[in-house]
Amino acid sequence: MVTATFRFYEELNDFLARPLRRQSFSWECARGASAKHMIEALGVPHTEVELILVNGESVGFDHPLHEGDRVAVYPKFEALDIQPLLRVREQPLRVVRFVAAAHLGGRAQLLRLAGFDTLYDNHYADSHIESIASAEGRIVLTRDRELLKRRTITHGCYVRALKPKVQLREIFDRLDLARSARPFRLCLTCNVPLRRIARNEAVGRAPEGVLDRHTQFVTCDTCRRVFWEGTHWRRMRALMDSVTGTERAETPVK
Repeated sequence: MVTATFRFYEELNDFLARPLRRQSFSWECARGASAKHMIEALGVPHTEVELILVNGESVGFDHPLHEGDRVAVYPKFEALDIQPLLRVREQPLRVVRFVAAAHLGGRAQLLRLAGFDTLYDNHYADSHIESIASAEGRIVLTRDRELLKRRTITHGCYVRALKPKVQLREIFDRLDLARSARPFRLCLTCNVPLRRIARNEAVGRAPEGVLDRHTQFVTCDTCRRVFWEGTHWRRMRALMDSVTGTERAETPVK
């Protein structure tokens, strides 16, 4: 066995046992144990970690720990530029896409509302979520830290809030999504792009009163539903403005 000293910063402390939070502490490690193994053994999913310093030098997850090493573990940075340092992932995902665990179905719909491709099924097993995330380069959203510790999951977000709208704001803030949002582009049910249609294509698929009051319509080619700028759309527009900080004219959704 070897003994290393650990210090976790900011929200990573939420995953630690209370006596270990916000302070340096010594911990016994198996000889040759990697930084990733020990970080997760202490309760922190590797997907929550952005930077590891061992004795002041930036290292990757596979770095072996030795007697007397001092390990500093940091979450994603928002205000501090760490470009000169080595992040634990080689590069960010080119396209922001998600796969949500079973208990986050409501959040999946809100992310689709914001324009983010988000897969969700109440029957997804953890192994299936891991497979999807690995094969398609998706960010895993969950409140299950053990899921985020799975080996092939490289990008994930542990969602702390409990209420759907608060969770949406948390995800937007932590992943800096406001500039990437494209609201009202996806079907909330089918997760496929909406298509603008002429008024005559909406005849028989939307109420007569709606056809009299509105001129712009979109449809989902999968479920065949038609959407327009109704009262529900205005409520969703207000929610999107609150998380993106913008007010833009978008393709309408009912």
